[in-house]
Amino acid sequence: MTKDNHRQQFPALANKAYFNYGGQGPLPEPALEAIYEAYKRVQLGGPFSGEVGAWVVQEAMLTRRAIASELTVPPETIALTEDVTVGCNIALWGIDWKAGDHLLLSDCEHPGIVASVMELQRRFNIEVSICPLAATLNEGDPVAVIADSLRPNTRLLVISHILWNTGQVLPLAEIVKVCHEPPLTPPWQGGGQEEFSLVQGGLQEELPAKHHKVRVLVDAAQSVGVLPLNLIESGVDFYAFTGHKWWCGPEGLGGLYVSAEALADLHPVFIGWRGIVTDANAKVLGWKPGSQRYEIATSAYPLYAGLRSAIALQHEWGTIEERYAEICRLSKYLWERLSELPDVECLRTSAPEAGLVSFRLSNGMPHKKLVDLLEKQGIMVRTILNPDCVRACVHYFTTEAEIDKLVGAIAIV
Repeated sequence: MTKDNHRQQFPALANKAYFNYGGQGPLPEPALEAIYEAYKRVQLGGPFSGEVGAWVVQEAMLTRRAIASELTVPPETIALTEDVTVGCNIALWGIDWKAGDHLLLSDCEHPGIVASVMELQRRFNIEVSICPLAATLNEGDPVAVIADSLRPNTRLLVISHILWNTGQVLPLAEIVKVCHEPPLTPPWQGGGQEEFSLVQGGLQEELPAKHHKVRVLVDAAQSVGVLPLNLIESGVDFYAFTGHKWWCGPEGLGGLYVSAEALADLHPVFIGWRGIVTDANAKVLGWKPGSQRYEIATSAYPLYAGLRSAIALQHEWGTIEERYAEICRLSKYLWERLSELPDVECLRTSAPEAGLVSFRLSNGMPHKKLVDLLEKQGIMVRTILNPDCVRACVHYFTTEAEIDKLVGAIAIV
Protein backbone atom coordinates (compact mmCIF):
# COMPACT_ATOMS: atom_id res chain seq x y z
CA MET A 1 0.00 0.00 0.00
CA THR A 2 1.37 3.42 -0.92
CA LYS A 3 1.73 6.07 1.75
CA ASP A 4 -0.82 8.33 0.04
CA ASN A 5 -3.41 5.56 -0.07
CA HIS A 6 -2.64 4.65 3.51
CA ARG A 7 -3.07 8.23 4.72
CA GLN A 8 -6.48 8.50 3.06
CA GLN A 9 -7.81 6.07 5.65
CA PHE A 10 -7.15 8.59 8.46
CA PRO A 11 -9.82 11.34 8.36
CA ALA A 12 -7.86 13.51 10.82
CA LEU A 13 -4.98 13.90 8.36
CA ALA A 14 -7.08 15.52 5.64
CA ASN A 15 -6.85 19.10 6.89
CA LYS A 16 -3.77 19.36 9.08
CA ALA A 17 -0.09 18.53 9.49
CA TYR A 18 -0.20 16.25 12.50
CA PHE A 19 2.79 15.77 14.83
CA ASN A 20 1.13 14.65 18.09
CA TYR A 21 1.24 10.87 17.79
CA GLY A 22 2.92 10.67 21.18
CA GLY A 23 -0.20 12.22 22.69
CA GLN A 24 -2.87 10.52 20.61
CA GLY A 25 -2.85 8.96 17.21
CA PRO A 26 -5.61 9.62 14.65
CA LEU A 27 -8.18 6.84 14.40
CA PRO A 28 -8.39 5.25 10.92
CA GLU A 29 -11.73 4.89 9.16
CA PRO A 30 -11.75 1.05 9.30
CA ALA A 31 -11.34 1.21 13.09
CA LEU A 32 -14.19 3.72 13.37
CA GLU A 33 -16.39 1.41 11.32
CA ALA A 34 -15.38 -1.64 13.38
CA ILE A 35 -16.32 0.15 16.60
CA TYR A 36 -19.69 1.24 15.20
CA GLU A 37 -20.51 -2.24 13.93
CA ALA A 38 -19.56 -3.74 17.29
CA TYR A 39 -21.80 -1.32 19.20
CA LYS A 40 -24.66 -2.11 16.78
CA ARG A 41 -24.17 -5.83 17.28
CA VAL A 42 -24.38 -5.40 21.05
CA GLN A 43 -27.67 -3.55 20.74
CA LEU A 44 -29.18 -5.95 18.24
CA GLY A 45 -28.18 -8.97 20.32
CA GLY A 46 -29.28 -7.42 23.60
CA PRO A 47 -26.67 -5.59 25.71
CA PHE A 48 -27.04 -8.08 28.57
CA SER A 49 -27.70 -11.43 26.96
CA GLY A 50 -26.06 -14.80 26.74
CA GLU A 51 -25.22 -14.23 23.09
CA VAL A 52 -23.51 -10.91 23.70
CA GLY A 53 -21.80 -12.24 26.83
CA ALA A 54 -20.18 -15.02 24.81
CA TRP A 55 -19.26 -12.48 22.12
CA VAL A 56 -17.53 -10.27 24.72
CA VAL A 57 -15.41 -13.19 25.93
CA GLN A 58 -14.42 -13.99 22.34
CA GLU A 59 -13.61 -10.34 21.56
CA ALA A 60 -11.38 -10.07 24.63
CA MET A 61 -9.54 -13.26 23.72
CA LEU A 62 -8.96 -12.10 20.13
CA THR A 63 -7.71 -8.74 21.35
CA ARG A 64 -5.26 -10.25 23.83
CA ARG A 65 -3.96 -12.47 21.03
CA ALA A 66 -3.51 -9.53 18.66
CA ILE A 67 -1.64 -7.53 21.30
CA ALA A 68 0.46 -10.50 22.37
CA SER A 69 1.56 -11.07 18.79
CA GLU A 70 2.84 -7.48 18.61
CA LEU A 71 4.80 -7.84 21.86
CA THR A 72 5.98 -11.42 21.17
CA VAL A 73 4.49 -12.82 24.37
CA PRO A 74 1.84 -15.45 25.25
CA PRO A 75 -1.74 -14.06 25.30
CA GLU A 76 -2.23 -15.13 28.92
CA THR A 77 0.39 -12.59 30.02
CA ILE A 78 -1.77 -9.66 28.78
CA ALA A 79 -4.36 -7.84 30.88
CA LEU A 80 -6.68 -5.45 29.06
CA THR A 81 -6.81 -2.03 30.72
CA GLU A 82 -7.98 1.48 29.88
CA ASP A 83 -4.56 3.08 29.33
CA VAL A 84 -0.89 3.20 30.32
CA THR A 85 -1.52 4.86 33.67
CA VAL A 86 -3.96 2.19 34.81
CA GLY A 87 -1.45 -0.50 33.86
CA CYS A 88 1.33 1.24 35.77
CA ASN A 89 -0.90 1.63 38.82
CA ILE A 90 -1.78 -2.06 38.80
CA ALA A 91 1.92 -2.86 39.01
CA LEU A 92 2.77 -0.09 41.49
CA TRP A 93 0.01 -0.91 43.97
CA GLY A 94 0.05 -4.69 43.55
CA ILE A 95 3.46 -5.11 45.16
CA ASP A 96 3.38 -6.02 48.86
CA TRP A 97 5.32 -2.97 50.02
CA LYS A 98 6.97 -2.85 53.44
CA ALA A 99 8.25 0.22 55.26
CA GLY A 100 11.86 0.83 54.25
CA ASP A 101 11.56 -0.77 50.81
CA HIS A 102 13.19 1.25 48.04
CA LEU A 103 11.64 2.31 44.73
CA LEU A 104 13.85 3.82 42.03
CA LEU A 105 12.53 5.88 39.15
CA SER A 106 14.13 8.10 36.54
CA ASP A 107 13.98 11.88 36.30
CA CYS A 108 12.11 11.59 32.97
CA GLU A 109 8.89 9.91 34.08
CA HIS A 110 5.42 11.28 33.43
CA PRO A 111 3.86 13.35 36.27
CA GLY A 112 1.01 10.84 36.57
CA ILE A 113 3.47 8.10 37.49
CA VAL A 114 5.48 10.38 39.78
CA ALA A 115 2.30 11.30 41.66
CA SER A 116 1.44 7.62 42.15
CA VAL A 117 4.89 6.93 43.54
CA MET A 118 4.58 9.89 45.92
CA GLU A 119 1.35 8.44 47.28
CA LEU A 120 2.98 5.01 47.70
CA GLN A 121 5.73 6.70 49.70
CA ARG A 122 3.21 8.45 51.92
CA ARG A 123 1.09 5.39 52.59
CA PHE A 124 3.74 2.71 53.03
CA ASN A 125 6.75 4.74 54.19
CA ILE A 126 8.93 3.42 51.41
CA GLU A 127 12.13 5.06 50.25
CA VAL A 128 12.08 6.70 46.82
CA SER A 129 15.01 8.04 44.85
CA ILE A 130 15.48 9.39 41.34
CA CYS A 131 18.28 8.46 38.96
CA PRO A 132 19.46 11.14 36.48
CA LEU A 133 18.74 9.66 33.05
CA ALA A 134 18.04 13.02 31.39
CA ALA A 135 21.75 13.77 31.45
CA THR A 136 22.46 10.67 29.32
CA LEU A 137 20.52 11.93 26.29
CA ASN A 138 23.67 12.76 24.31
CA GLU A 139 26.42 11.16 26.38
CA GLY A 140 26.78 8.80 29.29
CA ASP A 141 25.51 5.30 30.03
CA PRO A 142 21.94 4.95 31.35
CA VAL A 143 22.61 1.34 32.38
CA ALA A 144 25.53 2.43 34.56
CA VAL A 145 23.48 5.27 36.06
CA ILE A 146 20.74 2.84 37.05
CA ALA A 147 23.21 0.27 38.38
CA ASP A 148 24.86 2.91 40.56
CA SER A 149 21.46 3.93 41.94
CA LEU A 150 20.28 0.49 43.05
CA ARG A 151 20.32 -0.38 46.75
CA PRO A 152 20.12 -3.57 48.79
CA ASN A 153 16.49 -2.75 49.58
CA THR A 154 15.42 -1.79 46.03
CA ARG A 155 12.21 -3.61 45.12
CA LEU A 156 11.22 -1.88 41.89
CA LEU A 157 12.69 0.24 39.09
CA VAL A 158 10.23 2.43 37.17
CA ILE A 159 11.38 3.70 33.76
CA SER A 160 10.05 4.43 30.28
CA HIS A 161 11.27 2.49 27.25
CA ILE A 162 11.23 5.68 25.18
CA LEU A 163 11.43 8.83 27.28
CA TRP A 164 8.32 10.88 26.59
CA ASN A 165 10.03 14.27 26.89
CA THR A 166 13.31 13.80 24.98
CA GLY A 167 12.65 10.75 22.79
CA GLN A 168 15.65 8.80 24.12
CA VAL A 169 15.37 5.04 23.64
CA LEU A 170 16.65 3.17 26.68
CA PRO A 171 18.44 -0.19 26.30
CA LEU A 172 15.75 -2.19 28.06
CA ALA A 173 17.30 -5.66 27.99
CA GLU A 174 20.58 -4.38 29.44
CA ILE A 175 18.75 -2.46 32.16
CA VAL A 176 16.64 -5.48 33.10
CA LYS A 177 19.75 -7.63 33.26
CA VAL A 178 21.51 -5.35 35.71
CA CYS A 179 18.37 -5.32 37.86
CA HIS A 180 17.83 -9.07 37.76
CA GLU A 181 21.48 -10.05 37.88
CA PRO A 182 23.44 -7.30 39.67
CA PRO A 183 27.20 -7.84 39.55
CA LEU A 184 28.76 -9.55 42.55
CA THR A 185 31.31 -6.80 43.05
CA PRO A 186 31.96 -4.36 45.89
CA PRO A 187 28.88 -2.42 47.01
CA TRP A 188 27.07 -0.30 44.46
CA GLN A 189 27.41 3.43 44.73
CA GLY A 190 23.72 3.83 45.52
CA GLY A 191 24.04 1.92 48.78
CA GLY A 192 25.38 -1.41 47.67
CA GLN A 193 24.09 -4.91 48.13
CA GLU A 194 23.66 -6.39 51.58
CA GLU A 195 27.06 -7.04 53.06
CA PHE A 196 28.70 -9.46 55.44
CA SER A 197 32.07 -9.25 57.12
CA LEU A 198 35.08 -11.41 56.35
CA VAL A 199 38.23 -11.20 58.45
CA GLN A 200 41.27 -11.64 56.26
CA GLY A 201 44.84 -10.98 57.35
CA GLY A 202 43.66 -9.10 60.41
CA LEU A 203 41.52 -6.72 58.33
CA GLN A 204 37.75 -6.74 58.15
CA GLU A 205 36.55 -6.57 54.55
CA GLU A 206 33.00 -5.89 53.36
CA LEU A 207 31.81 -8.31 50.69
CA PRO A 208 28.46 -8.36 48.90
CA ALA A 209 25.87 -10.89 49.97
CA LYS A 210 23.65 -12.82 47.60
CA HIS A 211 21.58 -10.43 45.52
CA HIS A 212 17.83 -10.35 44.94
CA LYS A 213 16.01 -9.47 41.76
CA VAL A 214 14.79 -5.92 41.33
CA ARG A 215 11.53 -5.92 39.39
CA VAL A 216 11.29 -3.56 36.39
CA LEU A 217 8.13 -1.66 35.49
CA VAL A 218 8.12 0.06 32.10
CA ASP A 219 5.90 2.91 30.97
CA ALA A 220 5.58 1.90 27.32
CA ALA A 221 3.41 4.80 26.16
CA GLN A 222 5.89 5.81 23.46
CA SER A 223 7.36 2.44 22.49
CA VAL A 224 4.42 0.18 21.64
CA GLY A 225 3.64 0.68 17.97
CA VAL A 226 7.10 2.12 17.33
CA LEU A 227 9.80 -0.38 18.30
CA PRO A 228 10.03 -4.02 17.26
CA LEU A 229 9.43 -5.74 20.60
CA ASN A 230 10.15 -9.12 22.14
CA LEU A 231 9.30 -8.77 25.81
CA ILE A 232 10.22 -12.36 26.63
CA GLU A 233 13.76 -11.80 25.39
CA SER A 234 14.00 -8.47 27.24
CA GLY A 235 13.18 -10.15 30.56
CA VAL A 236 11.02 -7.18 31.66
CA ASP A 237 8.58 -7.83 34.50
CA PHE A 238 5.79 -5.30 33.88
CA TYR A 239 5.13 -3.42 30.62
CA ALA A 240 2.19 -0.96 30.56
CA PHE A 241 0.96 0.41 27.23
CA THR A 242 -1.95 1.99 25.40
CA GLY A 243 -3.59 1.55 22.03
CA HIS A 244 -4.46 5.18 21.33
CA LYS A 245 -1.01 6.59 20.60
CA TRP A 246 1.30 4.97 18.04
CA TRP A 247 -1.10 2.11 17.25
CA CYS A 248 -3.70 4.78 16.33
CA GLY A 249 -6.43 2.84 18.10
CA PRO A 250 -9.35 4.16 20.15
CA GLU A 251 -8.76 6.02 23.39
CA GLY A 252 -9.83 4.04 26.45
CA LEU A 253 -8.09 0.75 25.66
CA GLY A 254 -4.60 -0.36 26.63
CA GLY A 255 -2.93 -3.21 28.43
CA LEU A 256 -0.42 -4.54 30.92
CA TYR A 257 2.07 -7.33 30.31
CA VAL A 258 3.10 -9.27 33.42
CA SER A 259 5.83 -11.87 33.03
CA ALA A 260 5.08 -15.40 34.21
CA GLU A 261 7.71 -15.09 36.94
CA ALA A 262 6.51 -11.71 38.21
CA LEU A 263 2.89 -12.84 38.30
CA ALA A 264 3.33 -14.55 41.68
CA ASP A 265 4.56 -11.32 43.29
CA LEU A 266 1.85 -9.00 41.97
CA HIS A 267 -1.47 -9.02 43.79
CA PRO A 268 -4.66 -7.67 42.17
CA VAL A 269 -5.61 -4.27 43.57
CA PHE A 270 -8.59 -3.20 41.45
CA ILE A 271 -10.84 -6.27 41.70
CA GLY A 272 -13.99 -7.28 39.85
CA TRP A 273 -15.83 -10.16 38.28
CA ARG A 274 -13.62 -10.37 35.19
CA GLY A 275 -10.57 -11.25 37.28
CA ILE A 276 -12.02 -13.86 39.63
CA VAL A 277 -13.17 -17.49 39.52
CA THR A 278 -16.41 -18.51 41.23
CA ASP A 279 -18.27 -21.80 41.72
CA ALA A 280 -21.87 -22.62 40.82
CA ASN A 281 -23.06 -20.80 43.93
CA ALA A 282 -21.09 -17.61 43.16
CA LYS A 283 -18.57 -18.39 45.88
CA VAL A 284 -15.23 -16.77 45.10
CA LEU A 285 -12.59 -19.45 44.59
CA GLY A 286 -9.59 -17.35 43.52
CA TRP A 287 -8.07 -15.45 40.66
CA LYS A 288 -8.29 -16.06 36.95
CA PRO A 289 -5.12 -17.65 35.56
CA GLY A 290 -2.48 -15.38 34.08
CA SER A 291 -2.77 -11.64 33.78
CA GLN A 292 -6.54 -11.73 33.27
CA ARG A 293 -6.78 -11.55 37.07
CA TYR A 294 -5.94 -7.83 36.80
CA GLU A 295 -8.98 -7.06 34.65
CA ILE A 296 -11.90 -5.61 36.55
CA ALA A 297 -15.45 -5.37 35.21
CA THR A 298 -17.58 -3.84 32.46
CA SER A 299 -15.65 -1.99 29.76
CA ALA A 300 -16.33 -0.47 26.36
CA TYR A 301 -16.01 -3.83 24.60
CA PRO A 302 -16.60 -2.50 21.05
CA LEU A 303 -13.25 -0.73 21.33
CA TYR A 304 -11.59 -4.14 21.12
CA ALA A 305 -12.55 -4.49 17.47
CA GLY A 306 -11.36 -0.94 16.81
CA LEU A 307 -7.90 -1.62 18.21
CA ARG A 308 -7.50 -4.87 16.30
CA SER A 309 -8.53 -3.09 13.11
CA ALA A 310 -6.02 -0.29 13.72
CA ILE A 311 -3.21 -2.78 14.31
CA ALA A 312 -4.13 -4.79 11.23
CA LEU A 313 -4.13 -1.65 9.09
CA GLN A 314 -0.54 -0.89 10.06
CA HIS A 315 0.50 -4.35 8.86
CA GLU A 316 -0.99 -3.53 5.46
CA TRP A 317 1.70 -0.87 5.01
CA GLY A 318 4.65 -2.93 6.21
CA THR A 319 6.25 -4.97 8.96
CA ILE A 320 7.09 -3.42 12.33
CA GLU A 321 10.75 -3.38 11.28
CA GLU A 322 9.88 -1.50 8.09
CA ARG A 323 7.63 0.92 9.93
CA TYR A 324 10.27 1.61 12.58
CA ALA A 325 12.91 2.21 9.90
CA GLU A 326 10.60 4.74 8.22
CA ILE A 327 9.93 6.48 11.54
CA CYS A 328 13.68 6.83 12.12
CA ARG A 329 14.26 8.08 8.57
CA LEU A 330 11.60 10.75 8.89
CA SER A 331 12.59 11.83 12.40
CA LYS A 332 16.17 12.22 11.17
CA TYR A 333 14.91 14.37 8.30
CA LEU A 334 12.95 16.57 10.72
CA TRP A 335 15.92 16.80 13.11
CA GLU A 336 18.23 17.82 10.26
CA ARG A 337 15.83 20.46 8.94
CA LEU A 338 15.27 21.93 12.43
CA SER A 339 19.02 21.96 13.09
CA GLU A 340 19.44 24.24 10.07
CA LEU A 341 17.32 26.98 11.66
CA PRO A 342 19.35 29.67 13.50
CA ASP A 343 16.83 30.09 16.36
CA VAL A 344 16.22 26.40 17.02
CA GLU A 345 18.20 24.01 19.21
CA CYS A 346 17.36 20.31 19.09
CA LEU A 347 17.77 18.55 22.42
CA ARG A 348 19.56 15.67 20.74
CA THR A 349 22.95 16.31 19.17
CA SER A 350 22.53 13.28 16.90
CA ALA A 351 19.65 11.84 14.90
CA PRO A 352 16.70 10.56 16.96
CA GLU A 353 16.25 6.85 17.62
CA ALA A 354 12.45 7.01 17.42
CA GLY A 355 9.64 9.33 16.37
CA LEU A 356 9.91 12.03 19.07
CA VAL A 357 11.87 15.18 18.18
CA SER A 358 12.18 17.78 20.94
CA PHE A 359 13.61 21.25 20.40
CA ARG A 360 13.93 24.72 21.98
CA LEU A 361 13.62 28.23 20.60
CA SER A 362 16.51 30.61 21.27
CA ASN A 363 14.80 33.79 20.05
CA GLY A 364 12.90 34.41 23.28
CA MET A 365 9.45 33.36 22.04
CA PRO A 366 7.57 31.27 24.65
CA HIS A 367 7.10 27.72 23.48
CA LYS A 368 3.36 27.83 24.22
CA LYS A 369 3.02 30.81 21.90
CA LEU A 370 4.76 28.91 19.10
CA VAL A 371 2.48 25.91 19.57
CA ASP A 372 -0.61 28.14 19.46
CA LEU A 373 0.61 29.93 16.33
CA LEU A 374 1.31 26.66 14.58
CA GLU A 375 -2.10 25.23 15.46
CA LYS A 376 -3.79 28.24 13.84
CA GLN A 377 -1.98 27.18 10.65
CA GLY A 378 -3.18 23.58 10.97
CA ILE A 379 0.12 22.26 12.34
CA MET A 380 -0.17 20.22 15.55
CA VAL A 381 2.76 19.98 18.00
CA ARG A 382 2.91 20.31 21.79
CA THR A 383 4.90 21.83 24.62
CA ILE A 384 6.85 19.86 27.21
CA LEU A 385 7.45 21.54 30.57
CA ASN A 386 10.42 19.51 31.80
CA PRO A 387 12.65 20.12 30.01
CA ASP A 388 11.12 23.29 28.61
CA CYS A 389 10.77 22.50 24.90
CA VAL A 390 8.49 21.74 21.98
CA ARG A 391 7.86 18.15 20.90
CA ALA A 392 7.00 17.05 17.37
CA CYS A 393 6.27 13.39 16.60
CA VAL A 394 6.56 11.68 13.23
CA HIS A 395 4.95 8.38 12.32
CA TYR A 396 5.78 6.08 9.43
CA PHE A 397 3.05 7.71 7.32
CA THR A 398 4.23 11.26 7.99
CA THR A 399 5.35 12.94 4.75
CA GLU A 400 8.36 15.08 3.94
CA ALA A 401 5.91 17.76 2.77
CA GLU A 402 4.37 17.90 6.26
CA ILE A 403 7.82 18.22 7.81
CA ASP A 404 8.76 20.98 5.37
CA LYS A 405 5.54 22.83 6.26
CA LEU A 406 6.35 22.60 9.98
CA VAL A 407 9.94 23.75 9.57
CA GLY A 408 8.94 26.56 7.21
CA ALA A 409 6.36 27.86 9.67
CA ILE A 410 8.89 27.84 12.53
CA ALA A 411 11.46 29.65 10.39
CA ILE A 412 9.28 32.74 10.01
CA VAL A 413 7.94 33.16 13.56
